[in-house]
Amino acid sequence: MAKQKNYDKFNWSRARAVARKETFHIMRDPFTLGLALGLPIFMVVVYGLAIDFNIKNIHLAVSDSDETQMSRRLSDTFSGSGYFLPHSTGSVNDAQNEIASEDAQASLVIPPEFEKDLLSGRGANIQMLVDGADNSTVGPVVGYMGAIQQLASKRLSNFNQPLPYEIRTRFLFNPELNSQWFVIPGLTVVVMAILSILLTALTVSREWEQGSMELLLSTPVQPLEIIIGKLTPYGVLGLVAVSIIFITALVFFKVPFVGSLFIFGIGCLIFLTTYLAQGLLISVTARNQQVAMQMSMLTGLLPSQLLSGFIFPVASMPLFFRVITMVLPARWFMNISRDCFLKGSSIIDMASAFLGLILICLFMIRTSTRKFKRDLEP
Repeated sequence: MAKQKNYDKFNWSRARAVARKETFHIMRDPFTLGLALGLPIFMVVVYGLAIDFNIKNIHLAVSDSDETQMSRRLSDTFSGSGYFLPHSTGSVNDAQNEIASEDAQASLVIPPEFEKDLLSGRGANIQMLVDGADNSTVGPVVGYMGAIQQLASKRLSNFNQPLPYEIRTRFLFNPELNSQWFVIPGLTVVVMAILSILLTALTVSREWEQGSMELLLSTPVQPLEIIIGKLTPYGVLGLVAVSIIFITALVFFKVPFVGSLFIFGIGCLIFLTTYLAQGLLISVTARNQQVAMQMSMLTGLLPSQLLSGFIFPVASMPLFFRVITMVLPARWFMNISRDCFLKGSSIIDMASAFLGLILICLFMIRTSTRKFKRDLEP
């Protein structure tokens, strides 16, 4: 009776035995190791080098109907900005046709008597036509126009007359507006979400398919010991993936980390635990690797990329989707990751993000554990 009673209590040695068995399984599985160690490097390289929100080399068709020193100086201002590649074209219709044929992304229309109107003090107007079908170009072009307009005003004054005012813009936390500084901290969220939920869901569901879960249940190991033993190795793999991204970000992409490494680590642990529990819940619900993979992609990959603020700001989403993001752990950890990397925010500044993440984590642990126990216990 005493021996049976001891089996009913949680035992760390049995949980460690399950974790050791799972570790041996991972070491013998090249797919799991390749996914855990290769995916972070692959995604950092691809996303870090491919995604660039600073649009450059914008082909600009210039229709100069004035052909004076002032109009040429204006065109040179666009060329010297480093963002535009201007080339001369004929009439206004030619400039519009180049946009329609996608030979140019924007066109600059300088009207006749541009210099005369400018020197008379009446002021001169120019027209900027932008390809609105390419929505990714419109925003940056409009943003560049503000700085170019100020620069052109100085260059066209021609009398070195000071402007009545001068606007100086300073960008905090990311002075160079480097896209890599914005993208790579968010990759921590995406990679952790994919790895933790996918690896857990696939491996546990594979145990159901192969029948080894029933063999494991024939031993004195309790359901909670199985849960902790199976999730621990994948938690370690998730932390290794985060370390790979962290080192790659600092060494190769020169992304600054100005926050607290301890606070960032706590956030990683909470976020990782949440998605491990979600992967466990998927494996119990699906019990099939194919279904588990589909559910993992649907609930892990897509939300972490599209609804977490990784690329699209949450504040710009419709109200319905902003409400949905509040129940997604990726949304809260995205704020924590970027604030730790770029802003150096304290835990008080990130209190709302930590609170939301902790609440979702507790709910997911409770739901997955109860579901797992209920399906295992006779």
